[in-house]
Amino acid sequence: MKRVKPEPRSKIYWALSDFAVLTKRSMVYIVRNMDQALSTVFMPIMFLMLFRYVFGGAIETPGVSYVDFLFAGILVQTAAFGATYTAIGVTTDIRRGIVDRFKSLPMVSSAVLVGHTVTDLVRNTISAVIMVLVGLLVGFRPEANAFEWLLVLGILMVFTFAISWLSAIMGLLSKTVEGVQWMTFVFVFPVTFISSAFVPTASMPSALRAFAENQPVTHVIEAIRSLTVGTPMGSHGWLALAWSLAILIVSYLAAVYIFKRKTTAN
Repeated sequence: MKRVKPEPRSKIYWALSDFAVLTKRSMVYIVRNMDQALSTVFMPIMFLMLFRYVFGGAIETPGVSYVDFLFAGILVQTAAFGATYTAIGVTTDIRRGIVDRFKSLPMVSSAVLVGHTVTDLVRNTISAVIMVLVGLLVGFRPEANAFEWLLVLGILMVFTFAISWLSAIMGLLSKTVEGVQWMTFVFVFPVTFISSAFVPTASMPSALRAFAENQPVTHVIEAIRSLTVGTPMGSHGWLALAWSLAILIVSYLAAVYIFKRKTTAN
C-alpha cells in the first residue's frame, strides 16, 4: 500500500505554535514568581479601600452610591497598571540576552512580545474577577445581567491588550528594568487619575475637565460604569472600543517594528 506523504504545515500553524510556546513560558514565570501576580491585586485593593472608606464620604456622586461609582475606575486602573508588566518582561528578556538566544531559532520574532501581552491579558482577567469579589464585600451592588457582564469583560480585555502592547514599546525603548518601571508609572498614573475613575469630571477645573472627559481611559470607565450600575452610556461605548482598537493596532505595529530593528541591530 502506497504511503501518503503528509503535507507540510503552514506558516500560520508555526506562528501560532511559537505564540503558544512563548505564552506558556511567560505563564510559568508568573507561577514561579507570584510577587508580580499578587502586586496586581493588592495595590488595587488598597486603592479601593482607601477611596471607599477614607475619601468616599467627601465625594458626591449624584444618583449612584460612591462605591458603585468607584468600582469601574478601580477595575480599569487594575487593568492599566497590570498591563505594564509587559514592559518589565520585555526589558528583562532583552537585558538578560534571552532574545539573542531566540534569534538563532527558526521562530516568529514577535512571538516574544505576544507571549508577554497574552500573559498580561490572562493575569488581568484573573485580577478583575478577584476585584469584583472584593468589591461585593465592601458594598458594590451591580445591576448588570450576564450579557452586560460579558460586555464589561470584552471592553476590559480589549483595553488591557491595547495597553499591554503600548507597554511593550516602553519595554523596548528602556535600557533598564528600573527605568521602565518609572516610565510606565509616569504614563499610567496621570491617565488613570485625571479621569472619571475616582471623582466626577464636573468637579474639575475647566482645562483639566476637558482632558479628562475626552481621553480614552474615561471612555472605558464610563462604558463599564454604565453597564454595571445602569447609568446612560451615550457615546462612551463605541468611543471606548474605537480608542482601544486604535491604540492596539498602532502599538502592535510599532512594537513589532521596533523589536525587529532592535534585534537586527544587536
